[in-house]
Formats: sequence, C-alpha cells, structure tokens
Amino acid sequence: MSLPVQELLARGVALTDVALERLLPGSEVLPHSIHRAMRHSVFAGGKRLRPLLAMETAVMVAGSEMDGVVELGAALEMIHTYSLIHDDLPALDNDDLRRGKPTCHVAYGEAIAILAGDALQTLAYETLANLRCSAQAAVQIVKEVAVATGTGVGGSLPPGMIGGQVMDVEGEGQKPTAEMVEAIHRAKTGALITVSIVTGGIYAGGSAEQIAHLRAFGERIGLAFQIVDDVLDLTQSSESLGKTAGKDTATDKATWPAVFGIQESCRQADALVKDAFLALDGFGERAENLKSVARYLTERKN
Repeated sequence: MSLPVQELLARGVALTDVALERLLPGSEVLPHSIHRAMRHSVFAGGKRLRPLLAMETAVMVAGSEMDGVVELGAALEMIHTYSLIHDDLPALDNDDLRRGKPTCHVAYGEAIAILAGDALQTLAYETLANLRCSAQAAVQIVKEVAVATGTGVGGSLPPGMIGGQVMDVEGEGQKPTAEMVEAIHRAKTGALITVSIVTGGIYAGGSAEQIAHLRAFGERIGLAFQIVDDVLDLTQSSESLGKTAGKDTATDKATWPAVFGIQESCRQADALVKDAFLALDGFGERAENLKSVARYLTERKN
C-alpha cells in the first residue's frame, strides 16, 4: 500500500537527518569553523528529496526495506548541499538566502564556505566507499555519482552537475534557446536527481534492464523538477521559497519559462512526469510511493 506523500516526505527527512547527524563531525570537533559551517548548511532545512528518491527506489526494486540505504541518501544530500554552498557564492549566483537562512558564505565568510563545500563532497565519497552493499555495487555507485556531478570528460559522457553549472554561468546574458535550457537543466539539476534514483536501484541489486528503466524515469523527473523550479522563481515569494525569488530574471538566467512561458512550462512538466511513469510499469504497485514523490516534485509550491 502506498503512503501519503507528506508521510513519505516526513519519513525521508527524519531518516536522512539521523544519518547526517551521525556522519558529520560535531560542531565541537576541531577545526570548529569548518564543521560549524558544514552543519549550518546541511541542517538549514530542506526536503531531502534526493535521499528520499534513493531510498524509495531501493525499496521498490528490492520489494522491502533496505538496510543501510539511508547512508547512500545522506551522501547524496551532502553533495547536493555542497553544490548549493558553492552556487550561492558571490562568484556564481551571489545569493544571501538559502532555505530561509543566511547562506554559508554570509554566515562564515567566503573562504570557509568554499572549504565547507569541498569537505562535504569529500565526506560524501568517504560515505559512499563505506556503503553496506557489495564491493562491485559500491564501485558502480561511486562511478555513477562521479559522472553525474562532473563535466562529461572529453565529450565521451554527458555533462553532469558541474558541467551544467558552467553552461549556466556562460549562458547568462544570452538569448536562451530550448536546446540551451534543456542542456543546462539536464546537467545542473537533473543529473543528481537521476543518479539518486539509479544508485538506489544499484544498491538494491537491480538488473541492467531495471537500471535502464530507472535512468529513463530519473531523466524525465529531473527535467520536470527544474522546470517547476524555474516557474516557482517567477510566481512565488522569497518567504515561500526560502531563497531570493526572481533571481533568475534579475541575473538573466536561461530558464524554461523564458523560452516557453509559464503556462506551457507547467504543461510540459506534467507531460514529462506522465511519460516518466511509463518507465516504471514493470514494477507494478511497488512503484506507487516513488510515483507519489515524483508527482510532488511538480505540484510543490516551494
């Protein structure tokens, strides 16, 4: 039986926060400044969507709860938080509000914020190396995460999160095209969402065919998530979003509504989610919780 999405979200936050509390150095551990800065950003709030996607995918593939998958989710959240810390820096988006609280560089200074992001990424890979799964699965997970957060080395791989951030920075001030915006969104945001789903399946021992279906599902959901994020930036207040609203327009970012308009963007996001669900047909009723989370991604208001 599927659970209501709010119950799923609350459970995901609770499980992830317990794991993060266990894995992150305490604020009293030397050097104090870096650990306090890491914890400031990690525990500033957040929906823990990437950990939840990983955990619910693992349950769907395995058919039951998976011991230790929460550590995978925690590592993904560390990487996500590192990306937010760096994205907020003056050299990039130059934002002073994240999840309703001062951004890391505002609270701790630019140098410590940069190092806090670096430290979270390093700790994430340490956590992935210690996952309670087979060595073969752990290596595959590490590779998937590295590719999803990288640059698409030598053009042999699609760009991941950092590659997407580069395209985003270089796209400022240019007239956005559909091709440009889709490339940025699939890399900067979609890749980490996709890999959360894919690695959840790998952790649970999914077959090659199942992983392929999960990847297709994740790619569509990841793009839909960022389209909705673009729309919310235009339609919601800073108080509702927990970050500075209207920043994309103010900084001349390449966004989906800038190309397609708000109404068509919402329609396309809904269509992507419906199309994504087809990739989960083989999992039957076990996919209902994961589908509920995916629906939430396009129905949320912050």
